[in-house]
Amino acid sequence: MIPNETKLIMIGDSITDCERVRPFGEGKGDALGNGYVSHINALLESTYPELELRMINMGISANTIRELRMRWQTDVIDLKPDWVSIMIGINDILRHYNRKHIKECHVSLEEYEQTLEALVVETKVSGVQEVILMTPFFIESNPDDLLRGMALQYGAAVQRISERHGTHFIDVQSAFDRHLKHHYSLELAADRVHPTQTGHMIIAREWLKAVGYQWL
Repeated sequence: MIPNETKLIMIGDSITDCERVRPFGEGKGDALGNGYVSHINALLESTYPELELRMINMGISANTIRELRMRWQTDVIDLKPDWVSIMIGINDILRHYNRKHIKECHVSLEEYEQTLEALVVETKVSGVQEVILMTPFFIESNPDDLLRGMALQYGAAVQRISERHGTHFIDVQSAFDRHLKHHYSLELAADRVHPTQTGHMIIAREWLKAVGYQWL
C-alpha cells in the first residue's frame, strides 16, 4: 500500500484532468476533478482514514506526450512528489486521424515510447520513490478497429517501459475489455474515449489493485 504522508501526483490528459482546479488540482470538493483521480482519493480516504495522503491532479485536456514533456519540470519535478502516476497516449493516437493532414501533430509510436521512457528515467533520478504507468485505451470491442489497434500498440510500449524500469504497470485497456464482454461500448463512453462514472471507477479499481488496496 501507499506509505503514510505520501505526496502523489496524477498526470495525464483530459481523462485525468476532468475539470480539476487550476493551477494545482488539490484540496477538497471538486479540486481533484470528477474522474478516476477523485474516485481513488475518496476510496483511499474512506478505507484508510489514518493515511495522510496528499494527492495532486495535474492532468491537462488535449495533452500528448509532447505537452507532458514540456511541462514535466514545473508540473512534476519541481513539486517534489514521492509517487507519480502517468496516463497519456490517447491524443497521441487520435492526432493521426482527427488531424490527418497536419503531419507535424502526429506522434509516432517510436517518439511516444522514447519520450515516455525519458520522463520515467528523469523522474526516478529526481528521487521519486514510485512511478505508476497506465496504458492509454480505446473503449471499443471490435478487434479490427484501427484506433483500438493503435491503443494496443501504444499500451505495449508502456508495458515495455515498465518492465525495463521496474514501475507499477496498469493495463487499463484490458480492464475495459473485460467489461465490454458484458456491456456495449457506448454505455462506458459516448465517444469511446471519455468514460462515464462507471468507466472512471473501472480505472480507479485497477489503479487501487495495483498498489495493494484492500477493503478493511
